[in-house]
Amino acid sequence: MKNILVITTSIFGQNGQSSQLVAKTLDKLTRQYPDAQVHLRDLAKNPVPHLDAERFGAFLAAQDDATAEQAEVLAYSNELIAELKQADAVLLGVPMYNFGVPSVLKAYFDHIARAGVTFRYTENGPKGLLADKPVYVLAARGGIYAGTPNDSQTPFLRTILGFFGLKSVEFIYAEGLNMGDDRKTEALDQADSHIDTLTA
Repeated sequence: MKNILVITTSIFGQNGQSSQLVAKTLDKLTRQYPDAQVHLRDLAKNPVPHLDAERFGAFLAAQDDATAEQAEVLAYSNELIAELKQADAVLLGVPMYNFGVPSVLKAYFDHIARAGVTFRYTENGPKGLLADKPVYVLAARGGIYAGTPNDSQTPFLRTILGFFGLKSVEFIYAEGLNMGDDRKTEALDQADSHIDTLTA
């Protein structure tokens, strides 16, 4: 493993529980692969702009016909995609906000989803164009949602990552973090054990 892409999304920065779970997973991986290059992208600290008509228009513009503003948007999108392509593994910290993923993560995916670049349409439906690689999703939640109809995150993330060709997705959940100290401690211990198992 030569390159690890780390994406955090917590509004609490590196103090967020999802970010701390990412840090633990990264520590395990870098102990195994001490020469691995780590690229950190904190989407809460440096958010990707939300998609609007102008930015979407830039994705549709022909490279040679793009205006200066469109070329800037394309270059930024290309940078995000290049990071993802170059990574041998991805660590994704995802807190649950109001039953969904953080809006900055949705904006990130909106800049990754480029027809002909990260996916293409075929007679049998869309096909992802990125090479598969391990994606570890560190999901921190105040309540209990995994396996229930209220867990919108898991199916969304499997769908959007699979849309790009990333099928090897592992979820590590820390749930019930706002349901008392004992439940929080138990949840974090279980998450730590899951991290140990996946990175062994």
